[in-house]
Amino acid sequence: MNLVTLLPFIVLIGAMFLMTRSAKKKQQAAAQMRDQMTPGTGVRTIGGMYATVKEIGDDTVTLEVAPGVHAIYAKNAIGAVLEDAEYNRIVHGIDDVTTDTPVVPDDVSSLTKDEDEAPKLDLGKKDEPKGEDKPEDGKTDGEAGAK
Repeated sequence: MNLVTLLPFIVLIGAMFLMTRSAKKKQQAAAQMRDQMTPGTGVRTIGGMYATVKEIGDDTVTLEVAPGVHAIYAKNAIGAVLEDAEYNRIVHGIDDVTTDTPVVPDDVSSLTKDEDEAPKLDLGKKDEPKGEDKPEDGKTDGEAGAK
């Protein structure tokens, strides 16, 4: 056989090897992440539910999904083990981060000046001209034949 005819097969086998290698690395990283779980750790399941770990078995994990409500999940169903600060921020809305950035108000009323300082603009419609201000021919600006 010629080397040119074997080249597509070699490339295909190499691509398959690289794909299985990256998948194996992802599986090892996920297993290592699941090994970091301890009771009291906040987790997110692959379904997107946030819960707290109560007990860890060989293949299962008991999660507290609400106060007093426990559910048993497979270890493979744990999508992410969360840091305490991240779990509290997502689930309880507790934000431990203090920033020095200014607080943006909810409305613009605190950004405007007092009424005494800012002059008011009259954006209303002006009154119609009185009888003596009207043109004699009855035509106004913008009409055909107006001066």
